[in-house]
Amino acid sequence: MEIQGKTALITGASRGIGRAIALELAGQGVARLLLVARDRQRLSEVATAVQEINPNVQVVPLALDLTQTGAVSIAISKAWRDYGPIHLLVNNAGIAHQTPFLKSQPQQAQAEINVNLIGMYTITRLVARRMVTRREGVIVNVSSLMGKLAAPTFATYSATKFAILGFTQALRAELAEHNVRVIALLPSLTETDMVRDTERFRWILPTTPEAVAKTLVTELPKGSVEIFVGWQSKVTALLNRFVPQLMEKIVLLSAPPSEPQSIGHYRLRLSQQS
Repeated sequence: MEIQGKTALITGASRGIGRAIALELAGQGVARLLLVARDRQRLSEVATAVQEINPNVQVVPLALDLTQTGAVSIAISKAWRDYGPIHLLVNNAGIAHQTPFLKSQPQQAQAEINVNLIGMYTITRLVARRMVTRREGVIVNVSSLMGKLAAPTFATYSATKFAILGFTQALRAELAEHNVRVIALLPSLTETDMVRDTERFRWILPTTPEAVAKTLVTELPKGSVEIFVGWQSKVTALLNRFVPQLMEKIVLLSAPPSEPQSIGHYRLRLSQQS
């Protein structure tokens, strides 16, 4: 996909990976950025940063809660009408809880499902239908290495990331005949607000949001269906495919204690959506 002159919509754009992708696309000559997140002030700060990189980019902040389907539908319809077609959709918004499963709460799992899955479904449905009519577009769904290899203390988050890969695969098959590409982006542990206070896994080398963004933009023209970030992600996914029992043992050894001392009952991070 050629970035120059195109319009991109990024969810979870106010910080972390979403913010980094917005800045990277600006540097690559995107014409227009529709930035979606809940925090209007943070979106304004990202818009300023984008225009410092490229003053020619039109930035449209959209302060939305993706779980509010009616408001999202109205906003996307208006944005398409006012600013023209969306060529690239990056579904980055997400939340994560870290807690031992036996101490988890139903509302914790429901929040992850609502944002990570239902929110993604809602905005994808609205944009994909319009992309199909025009017979062009690229949809990038941000999963995680935890979508390939589940992690203890992240049971429901891992489940949503596995689900994103299934959703992506099904959508890719359905939309291919309409010339709409659907790609999964799989970062490993990334240094964002969402992981800053979590209990870390041993031997995991964190990457940066900037590295994730650069990898995405580099790989977009290559026709990849899954984009891994960094050698550690690629090696882990490969080993998990061929020696899954070994990888489960390694994950168990590297995982934090089953009852993290610093997390308490549970900790919620909203960095990708807010």
